[in-house]
Amino acid sequence: MTGRPLLDAVLTGCTIVIAADRRAGDLVTALERRGAQAYRAPALSILPNADDDLLLQRTRELIADPPDIVIVTTGVGFRGWMDAAHENGLAEELAHAFRDTQFVARGPKAHGAIQQAGFTADWVAESETAAEVGEYLTVGGVSGRRVAVQHHGAGSDGLDELLTAHGAEVVSITVYRWGPPPDPKIVSRSVMQAATGEADAVLFTSAPGAAEWIRTAERAGRLDAIRRRAASGRLLLASVGPVTAAPLEQSGLRTTLAVRGRLGSLVRCVVDHYATGAAPREETAAGTIEVRSGGALVDGRFVPLSRASASVLGALFDAGGRVLSREELGRVLPRGGENAHAVEMAIARLREALGCSDAVKTVIKRGYRLSVKE
Repeated sequence: MTGRPLLDAVLTGCTIVIAADRRAGDLVTALERRGAQAYRAPALSILPNADDDLLLQRTRELIADPPDIVIVTTGVGFRGWMDAAHENGLAEELAHAFRDTQFVARGPKAHGAIQQAGFTADWVAESETAAEVGEYLTVGGVSGRRVAVQHHGAGSDGLDELLTAHGAEVVSITVYRWGPPPDPKIVSRSVMQAATGEADAVLFTSAPGAAEWIRTAERAGRLDAIRRRAASGRLLLASVGPVTAAPLEQSGLRTTLAVRGRLGSLVRCVVDHYATGAAPREETAAGTIEVRSGGALVDGRFVPLSRASASVLGALFDAGGRVLSREELGRVLPRGGENAHAVEMAIARLREALGCSDAVKTVIKRGYRLSVKE
């Protein structure tokens, strides 16, 4: 946590993973100011092409022979292109070449980048997909028109081939590419925490990044556990838009979408999940309990818990009043194993922290259960 004052404490006790590279710092700041512990675990890195000879060559070609249409597929890519133009003294000439150009945006972030650069978007795809952009342009007709396509880091999205087949002259612009994660160990740790209850939410801002995070979970054998936690509502998987969410949904992961496809809206959907009662809760002898990785909310009051007690409470909470044996609870402790004494100590400390000895019932010769009210 930083020394910044809190806007509110709705995310107190939550650990939130930012599985993104670009603007991750802004997300961390916004979430920490609402009480969360947040950290970056980008599954991919962005490799800029600002000095790429081909990028500058294509830019000069567009200055010499201006395009009729510019398709902007990503905000970060278009901003990178404009930055490269500025750095190489081509910005004014490029702006002049684009004075009569029609701009088409593949979603709100691309739209914002167009506006930020001083241009006007003539049309914005609602679905944020290349397919919708292609349909819009081919229905209107592109034969004989010169079209510049700024691509995202994952490479071809089929637009070049589609527009060429309909008679357009296509100039392909790639401003950045996806590279390996800056720290694979941090990505692996985020997967483990998402699977075991040590993370409450994972946020995604790009489809390639989401797909790579899922592949990391598959390699670690954690995807089924993540799927179960997401389905129960105990793990929030939040996406900046439908395109980013696609790999998650295709893997059977319950996903929440930001309403407006912007980073501020992504923060808002996390806040709303915990502030509006969307997170699971149980009525117990100790009061209304909502489990978080750092502790529990009891009747709206945050109770910090040790890692061991939080793990035991999470398992009992997920059981919904069903009895769990000491062996089952032993396996969720941070060090694993089936140490009966460690389980008993975690239960005793949990009862003490919750201020209610009846919060967790001992079932003789069977184990323990959370005292969930019918």
